Amino acid sequence: MAPVTSLASTVDQRIADALSAALPEAGPADPLLRRSDRADFQANGMLALAKKLKGNPRELAAKVVQALATGDLVKEVEVSGPGFLNITVTDRAITETLAARAADDRLGVPRATDPGTTVIDYAQPNVAKEMHVGHLRSAVIGAAMVEILEFTGENVIRRHHIGDWGTQFGMLIQYLTEHPHELDHKRAESVSGEEAMSNLGRLYKSARAVFDSDEEFKARARDRVVALQAGDAQTLAQWQRFVDESKIYFHSVFDKLDMEIRDEDVVGESGYNDMLEETCRILEETGVAVRSDGALCVFFDDVKGPDGNPTPLIVKKSNGGYGYAATDLSAIRDRVGNLKADTLLYVVDARQSLHFKMVFETARRAGWLNEDVKAVQLAFGTVLGKDGKPFKTREGETVRLVDLLDEAVERAAAVVREKAKDLTEDEIVERSTQVGIGAVKYADLSTSAARDYKFDLDQMVSLHGDTSVYIQYAYARTRSIFGKAGDRSPVARPELELAPAERELGLHLDQFGQVLDEAASAYEPHKLTAYLYQLASLFTTFYDKCPVIKPAPPQEIAENRLFLCDLTARTLHQGMTLLGIRTPERL
Repeated sequence: MAPVTSLASTVDQRIADALSAALPEAGPADPLLRRSDRADFQANGMLALAKKLKGNPRELAAKVVQALATGDLVKEVEVSGPGFLNITVTDRAITETLAARAADDRLGVPRATDPGTTVIDYAQPNVAKEMHVGHLRSAVIGAAMVEILEFTGENVIRRHHIGDWGTQFGMLIQYLTEHPHELDHKRAESVSGEEAMSNLGRLYKSARAVFDSDEEFKARARDRVVALQAGDAQTLAQWQRFVDESKIYFHSVFDKLDMEIRDEDVVGESGYNDMLEETCRILEETGVAVRSDGALCVFFDDVKGPDGNPTPLIVKKSNGGYGYAATDLSAIRDRVGNLKADTLLYVVDARQSLHFKMVFETARRAGWLNEDVKAVQLAFGTVLGKDGKPFKTREGETVRLVDLLDEAVERAAAVVREKAKDLTEDEIVERSTQVGIGAVKYADLSTSAARDYKFDLDQMVSLHGDTSVYIQYAYARTRSIFGKAGDRSPVARPELELAPAERELGLHLDQFGQVLDEAASAYEPHKLTAYLYQLASLFTTFYDKCPVIKPAPPQEIAENRLFLCDLTARTLHQGMTLLGIRTPERL
């Protein structure tokens, strides 16, 4: 199927043509069309045009109205205010456009004509460490952006830059070498994520206690770091045990989040080890980095510390160790040179913005980023508690991610159980997971990523307001209608007049492709959540005001309303799928 041109685009083109015909001296002009509560659309371009032509905007607008044909598309146009054009489209145009969308598996959403390759760096846990609430946003926002960009046609490569290298592994590996059974499993066949994390946590605490109290062990641990960095086979084998144990745990958490993380996409800090020395050599030879007090540094005119002195990006420390910058710059080289990416998208905490600003600028100076290859940080804010402070347990500890997700499912179960009329116990358990995890994801995604947001489970699982549960119930309602429709089926009837609630729903359905394009190009998934919430709200109004089943309307009207129900259901399902949220058929 060919992509469907939205009503907004068609109307925009008609007005642009009328502008050219009525005011040829104006040259190409943007009608500045938008949705309006005064009519279906409003064009505000006359004001800018009147300034350019030194004319009266209302008079110019009147000329454009005369040149704008009404009939198949435009029902009426009126000039309002200082020269705005209020445009109402025909009911037939709405229904025919929606029918074209319904005939396409992609709901008429076009694929990018010239797609690029985007590497998305998201979901970045650390080996041998528990995932906490701070890991939530990178995973949820990143996964949504992957789906949205892929749907628009972009070639997307996932990367999970896990923390799997560094000096702390010397301590852990040395302890495991001296206590070789610490990571053994009770049963060989299946190991839970909880057991894997319990093993790692216990070993970490034991190793830290010995490291802090035994100077000889501390010396052996430091030697072990050297052996690890030198690629000693036995040391690497022990290191691999930590990585494998951590992956058991990671996958259990991501499964709980209903998110697929593939092993081939996990390329941690260790994946760039072989490039670090060359990265430093290139930066030094090209003069991008210079030696300062023995360290290899990059300086910036606009980055200064509290004392007013320049704060450099340290690529290699004076003791020969590599900083995070060396790894991040090597990753850029790999993603641009080997993966042939033209966009690098980093879904990373806003508190790391200065680091990435310096890394990106360094890569630009080195020529790895340029006009054809860009790097963008999709910076996100902090998850706060109800008190507006960073989310902690009562004891002041960081909240474990698994505890957070389990509690969300528990709260959702209470809501589902209360509403469940004919669900089995197994279905209630399944729906509770879908509603609880969906609630957590939606709360995260419905806030502009750059802003902090309050984690309030009571609000998240509410059936009222801007929540995923509200949208999931709207979807389930669309499906339940078809169970009661009998022999009536959805058929678009362009000849019918539309009620106001039908028109509003139809015009909103037609905006799906435009919203996806905006969410993809600006890396703003909250634009999609806002669209879906409004769609669910408009459907609820339509459902209340336009009977579909009872009292039974005439056959043609029932068929057209079933058509609107079906297209709404498909649009809600597709939109929520892109956000990584399930839409149960029954709730």
